[in-house]
Amino acid sequence: MSSPVTSFAKYLRWDTAVGILLVAVFLAGAGTTDGFAETANLSAALDDTAEIALIALPMTLLVVAGQVDLSVASMLGLSSALAGSLWDAGWAFELIVPVCLLAGALGGLLNGWLVTRIGLPSLAVTIGTLTLYRGLASVVLGDKAVADFPETYAQWARYTQTVPGTFVPYPVALFGVLAIVAAVVLHCTGFGRSLFAIGAQEEAAHFAGIRVKRIKLALFVVSGLIASFAGIVYTLRYGSARADNGVGLELVVIASVLLGGADFDGGKGTLGGTVAGVLLIGLLGNLLTLNDVSNEIQVIVTGLLLVASVLTPRVIAALGERRHRRAAGSPAN
Repeated sequence: MSSPVTSFAKYLRWDTAVGILLVAVFLAGAGTTDGFAETANLSAALDDTAEIALIALPMTLLVVAGQVDLSVASMLGLSSALAGSLWDAGWAFELIVPVCLLAGALGGLLNGWLVTRIGLPSLAVTIGTLTLYRGLASVVLGDKAVADFPETYAQWARYTQTVPGTFVPYPVALFGVLAIVAAVVLHCTGFGRSLFAIGAQEEAAHFAGIRVKRIKLALFVVSGLIASFAGIVYTLRYGSARADNGVGLELVVIASVLLGGADFDGGKGTLGGTVAGVLLIGLLGNLLTLNDVSNEIQVIVTGLLLVASVLTPRVIAALGERRHRRAAGSPAN
């Protein structure tokens, strides 16, 4: 007889379960906390997840391919510092944006080159560049903060300015568009199938004719590019460019992706699951804030979600494997 846990896993996908949990958190918050379900608060909650959501898209593709980029938050900070330094030097903001994006792409290119050409593991490489890019941000801007960015652009990044007729801030709407594109690429194209093949068995994918190194390099470049764009959004939203912007944000991004069902071993993951994971962590954080829960406790909750997202699927798989072994070893009737 199968256990309730393995029976549950058989009929309910992990990303679907996260979606159900997201709905449950929303309903619980709406029923217990005043103001939680109001459109102004939901706009603010969505806006708080904008940078995490944007970075989580290429991170999902990387994790599916068996890679990871822990330098994304530091690249966000470097982009913010570079934007602040150039703005302080009198550059036009329209010129600052492409320079920051170029810096992000080059940072991603460095990560990808070290992984694909030198053969270093992505975890070790991006831990190193996490420190490198944060150090460069401190060199570029020092310990000062730069403010007074153009209000036209700053309004676009704040939750007070939403898509007409909705409560969705513009950065989140952009995330929605990019999420649809990424979902189509991952789940409906040959490129997406290549990512799953690389993550499942890289050597077999190589012998099958898949350009493994080129694909991984491209993923790291896109990751750096999006992280630098998220740095611009972060800077405009808070109205301040600082070298320490986004410290620790990479952990929330990783938690969102893994909570959505992606596997650190590669070969598994869905964009829908990532979107549900991002929204779940965002709404849960907003709910805890409204109930005056400290930031320290919120960090603990995020850590517990990260551990649960890694541990639970493995526990379910182990229980299912044990059940199959018992069934195979039982005498025939």
